[in-house]
This record gives sequence, structure tokens and C-alpha cells, in this order.
Amino acid sequence: MATDQRKSKSELIAELARTRRQAVQAKKLKQNLKALQAAFDGLDAHCEEQTQALRQECTLRDQTEEALRLAEVIIAQSPVVLFRRRAGRNPTPVYVSSNISQFGYSAEELLSGKIRFKDIVHPEDRKRLVREVRHFAQTDVEEYSQSYRILTPSGEVRWVEDRTSVVRNEQGRKIFNQGIIVDVTPRRLAEEDLRRSEEKFRRIVETAGEGFVLMDDHLRIIEVNDSYCRMIGYPRDEILGKTTFDLATEEFRQFVAGSRERLLAMDYRKFEGSLIAKDGRRVPVLIHGNTLRDDDGVKIGNAAFVVDLTDQKKALELAGKVQRSLIPARPPIIDGLDLAGRTDSCQEVGGDYFDFLYGPEFPAGSLRVAVGDISGHGVDAARLMTTARAFTRTRAVQPATPSVVVANINRDLALDMGDSGSFMTLFYLEIDPALRSASWVRAGHEPALLYCPVRDQFEELRGRGLPLGVDKDAGFAEQALPALHPGTLLALGTDGIWEARDPEGRFFGKERFRDILRRGAALSAQDMVTAVFDEVGRFCRGLPYQDDVTLVVIKVQ
Repeated sequence: MATDQRKSKSELIAELARTRRQAVQAKKLKQNLKALQAAFDGLDAHCEEQTQALRQECTLRDQTEEALRLAEVIIAQSPVVLFRRRAGRNPTPVYVSSNISQFGYSAEELLSGKIRFKDIVHPEDRKRLVREVRHFAQTDVEEYSQSYRILTPSGEVRWVEDRTSVVRNEQGRKIFNQGIIVDVTPRRLAEEDLRRSEEKFRRIVETAGEGFVLMDDHLRIIEVNDSYCRMIGYPRDEILGKTTFDLATEEFRQFVAGSRERLLAMDYRKFEGSLIAKDGRRVPVLIHGNTLRDDDGVKIGNAAFVVDLTDQKKALELAGKVQRSLIPARPPIIDGLDLAGRTDSCQEVGGDYFDFLYGPEFPAGSLRVAVGDISGHGVDAARLMTTARAFTRTRAVQPATPSVVVANINRDLALDMGDSGSFMTLFYLEIDPALRSASWVRAGHEPALLYCPVRDQFEELRGRGLPLGVDKDAGFAEQALPALHPGTLLALGTDGIWEARDPEGRFFGKERFRDILRRGAALSAQDMVTAVFDEVGRFCRGLPYQDDVTLVVIKVQ
């Protein structure tokens, strides 16, 4: 303080000015320091941001490199080859995936020009391939596909499918063509096998003697062969688009309409029908139908081979006429009895048989009635029926009881049939009109029905006995009915009546048969036979009989 006191005023002023300058400088330094701290903090924050961004970039790069690595692995194991080539008049490859090795070449060979791509194309496909590429370039197509063959170094031929697209720059100029090449050899070989198979199938169908019809799921015809056209006299273009109903006879239409669901539910079906030819002819046919399904089992249509049965039917109709000539054209007229009989075969000829054995050649006074059923159907059954009729008539003319007559017929048939396995059931009835009595033998046949309208009661005429032709030494029991009252009705039939089926597969049945007899008890024998056949026909609704149908009705007056 003493020193300060010794300073002059001027010195003090100078020192004060210096102190003020130092304060100003200190303030500036403090401000600069603050600015430097702020700059440092900003720089630190920026560095942190850059560090985070760099970390993310590194992570993304690692992910990208991993994705590329996985893509290379996938491509290497894939059948799809990737490529890119420069666009222009001299296209050169700039990228080919390594899995080009599946064709025996390396990507380096193609990229270096050591091997040109056109050199590995099959010689027969090269000109076409160049021509197509030029066409696509000139027409400025953005995407296109080509199919051609490649030769491996060993000479093996591979079919490939080439799918190419165009890459343009920002100015819209084509700079690259890129795409994929897929080995489709197995598919092309399968297609070729299928084509050859289809050609073989078409040749078989076209040259077949049977008609062939291909239909959609609605039975609309979409293809036929020449044999089918000749069969019904229509040209192909007049058949296509029609349905089976359009070409069928009325009875065949009824059958198809009533049985459609049942038939189409089966993958294979065989049935007979009849068509109307262009000239109006009726053409009987045998149809072998199949349901067509795809690989997943879904129904896609129907196919059928159709056999013309015209010649066969003519021969069978002639045989049928001969056979029908052996059936009584009309019943005998006998006092006290009203008689009627009818037989309908499920085919042109059949194995059912009935006969009225009455006349001067037979023992006087009695009526003998035979109703028989040969096992099986068709020609063989018809032949045996003719033989059985001859044996029956030969034995019936002899004065003997029904049991003896049937035993003799059985012996004759057994010796004739041998070990064929065939047999015959028979109901043999003898009536004495004067005594109004009856006796019968039942040889394995369905019992005859006796109906008394007064009591409204049915009785089955049973009896024990084997079918004929099984055992030549078999014996047969004879049954008797001492009194036949007026109004009594006797019905002798075959199982084709009650075993007739409707399109749903239901049986006609014996109860329905008995109801008809009951309701028609007042009718004549002929009208009652007609009523039964009409009712069976309505029940079947156009469905052909599955068995021969025979009925004899005897009314006691």
C-alpha cells in the first residue's frame, strides 16, 4: 500500500488501463474457450453419428455379403442358370452363374470367350434361335421365351427353356439382356412319350372296328372315330356336340334317364342299348363305358367303345323266333278252366320255359302244365331249354304219375348235361278238370301260388325235390290238392318276376306280385298275365330285365 502510494497518478492510470486490457483479453479467451467447447461437443456428436452409421453400414454389408454367399450357394445347387449379356449386334456375356457346370461348361469359359454360347446350341436349332432373337429385337419385345437344345461336351442332348428380359438405361436404350435357362429335358421327354402314346392311342381308336365316343362330364360328345360315324351314318361334324340322348331310341333314353346316376357312379359299366341312325335304322349296340379322371382323381369326362350288334341280333332274333315257336301260341280250351301264359326273355333267347301238355297225344282227361327255368341266360340256356322241352313232352305222353314223369325227365337231362354244371328247376302240375283236383311235383322251383278270393288267402304249393340234372337217380315227392273250388287262382311263375329291379336296385318282390293277383282276381287269366307284365315293366322304368320272366295263370271256373 505504501508502494502504491508512492506511485504517481499517471502510473496508476496506466496500470489500470493494462488491467482493463487483460480483463478484456480474459473475457475473449473465455468466449473462445466456450466456442471451442461447443465446437468440440458438435464434433463429438457428429463423430458418434458417423460411428453409428458406419456400424450400420458394416452390418448391412455383412448381411449383404451373407445373402450373396447364400445366393451363390442356392444358384450353384439350382437347376436354373442365370445370365446377362450386352445388348446389340455383338452380344457378349457379362455374367453367367456357376451352375452352368450342370451342362459340362464353366462360367469362365463363356465369359472369357473361350467357348461361345452359340457353339453349345444344337446345330439344328442355331439358325432358328438367331432368327427368333433378331425378330424379338426388331419388334422391341421386352420379354420372351425360347425352347431349344444344348449339347454337352460329351454330346448329350439337353432341352432347355430360355426366358429373357430387356434392361434399359435412364435414356431408355437397351443395354443388357438377362434371364434364366432351365433344363426341361425330363419334361420334354415325358411330353414326347405322351405324344407318341397319344398318337398310338389315336391310331388304335381310329382303326378300331368298334365305335369310340369321348364325352364330357355332361355326356356331350366331343370326339368320335370313323367306325362310330359309319355305324350310325352321320358325319363327324354332325355328331360332335350332341348328347347320348340325341342319338338314342326312346326306350334307350328311358333306360339312360332312369339309370344315369347308378351308371355314372361306376368307373366301368357294360350295358346294351339302341341308337337311331341318320337313315332311321335302329342300331342295337353293346356299350363298354369308362369314367375318365385326372391325376388327382377328379372326374373329367367319359369314354365308351360301342359295338354294333346288328348282325348278332339278327341271328339271335332268328333263334328267338324258333324258340318262341316252341312256346304255346295259345292255351288249350278246357271246360272249367281259364288258362294263359307268357314268357319274356331278358335277351333275344332265354332259358325260361312253359308248356300246356294237353291234346290227343297226351293221356286223356288231364291237363299237365310245366314251368321251368334253366340256369344261366342267353344261347346256352336256350339250347338246354329246347332239350328240356323235348324230354318233357316225350315223358308226358306216357301214362305215369307226375313224380314218375319228373324222375324220367331228370334222368334224361342229367345224362345229357353231364358235368356241365347246368341244371333246371321245374314245377310240374297235373289238373283233372272233371274231378277239380290237382297234383304236382316241385323240382327246386319257386312254389306256385294258390289264391282263394273268397277267403282272400294265399297258399304256396310246396314240395321237396332237387333241381333237374343234378343227380340222375334223385327221387321226387308228389303233392296233391283234392279240391279246387270255383274262383280259385293258380299262378306258376319264375323268379324273374319278383327279382326284377328298378333303376335304384330295389326288387319288385313277392308282395307286390301278390297284390296284383289279389286286385285282378276278377279278371280273365290273360288279362291277369298282362297286368303282371305291365306292372313289372313300369316298375323297371326302362331298365332291361336282368332275368327271363315267365308266368302261367290258371283260373278254376
